[in-house]
Amino acid sequence: MAIEFATATRILFGDGVARQVAPAAAQMGRRALLVTGAGSGRAFSLASALETSLLAVVPFRVPGEPGLDLIGKGLECARDAGCDVV
Repeated sequence: MAIEFATATRILFGDGVARQVAPAAAQMGRRALLVTGAGSGRAFSLASALETSLLAVVPFRVPGEPGLDLIGKGLECARDAGCDVV
């Protein structure tokens, strides 16, 4: 049996690292798909920081554990909106 694990090349942990998200995203693109949980209130500060960094923010709400249908809707939303950052 073969197992493969792929992940991002850079993962940051620690106090205050969320402040690095908007500047990093601005280097990657201009339109961000902002995936939130059932309550999007916790993402407000990130959305504001992205907008301050001159990114357009396209919200996508995930109310619970995502299934394939919801993931497909997220992909469709990102494509339709021309998102280049998630």
